[in-house]
Amino acid sequence: MNKLRIGLVSISDRASNGVYQDQGIPALESWLKSALSTEFTVQTRLIPDEQTLIEQALCELVDEMGCHLVLTTGGTGPARRDVTPDATLAIADRIMPGFGEQMRQISLYYVPTAILSRQVGVIRKQALIINLPGQPKSIKETLEGVKDQDGKTVVAGIFASVPYCIQLLDGPYIETNSQVVAAFRPKSAIRDIKN
Repeated sequence: MNKLRIGLVSISDRASNGVYQDQGIPALESWLKSALSTEFTVQTRLIPDEQTLIEQALCELVDEMGCHLVLTTGGTGPARRDVTPDATLAIADRIMPGFGEQMRQISLYYVPTAILSRQVGVIRKQALIINLPGQPKSIKETLEGVKDQDGKTVVAGIFASVPYCIQLLDGPYIETNSQVVAAFRPKSAIRDIKN
């Protein structure tokens, strides 16, 4: 069976130069372990805010490593060095605007500066690439969505749509831990893979 391959790219000048410890990749790996019940392998990259290097990393993860999903963290704001979305769009085959719209919608629930985020979601070949925020707390909120005091989802997180998107791209069937995030699919796309 086609095993799920995920690329994680943390984009930070200071973390890539060893000024401080990268928090993006550990936060993403930890979240994925709690959220996915499907087995997966991970490829990681820690690189500076350089558009050429970001483009190279994304192309390598998709074209050579065969990743089905690539998550980036960092470099999505309006600052001059924030070029992650520009690099992502430059190597994209198709844009998936709903991901960026929903990420900003979730973040607006917490901070008014969410409108400054330029995060995008795109498709390159067989892969879905999503630019996530840089802060671990924001990464979790964006992926899981907004929940009330009882843990009920108020605003859906973006990851609820990721398994079905990858399924539509002929990738592996992904199951999630519904306590963290429930994958949504139309009834016709649901498989009973326990048999």
